[in-house]
Amino acid sequence: MAGWGSIRRALDQEGYTGTGIMAYTAKYASAFYGPFRDALDSAPRQLQDVPSDKKTYQMDPANVREALREAALDVAEGADYLMVKPALNYLDIIYRLHEAHPLPIAAYHVSGECAMLLAAAERGWLDYEQAATEALLSIRRAGADVIITYFAKDFARWSV
Repeated sequence: MAGWGSIRRALDQEGYTGTGIMAYTAKYASAFYGPFRDALDSAPRQLQDVPSDKKTYQMDPANVREALREAALDVAEGADYLMVKPALNYLDIIYRLHEAHPLPIAAYHVSGECAMLLAAAERGWLDYEQAATEALLSIRRAGADVIITYFAKDFARWSV
């Protein structure tokens, strides 16, 4: 598989010199992808001779070293951003990558992380604005320079 360097060269040759490359550096096998998969009807299915889950290409949640190795490879290959997905259960990984590498860290606050806060707010168990803001703050505090979240529109409205 070609590294980010070859992708960067191809983009530059086509005039896309300002297009950044975000590496899926640490994409963990997680239960928190569920609502997105359900919405797209893309839950893992058992096919002939194919595993029924995505753990064959997603990282083991217990493995910190793999994330650090993958980040070093992504940096060496020319990525512009390193991404951690999901965000909340992997704040330690966001922090470690932030401390270990000069590249910006992106954190993907995935559908299940957002859905659990929304569900609790709908039941009156917590305040949606306060809980969402606190969750995003924790991701930023861990070292994320970019946060990809389903709360983006609401947070932008609250921050005005």
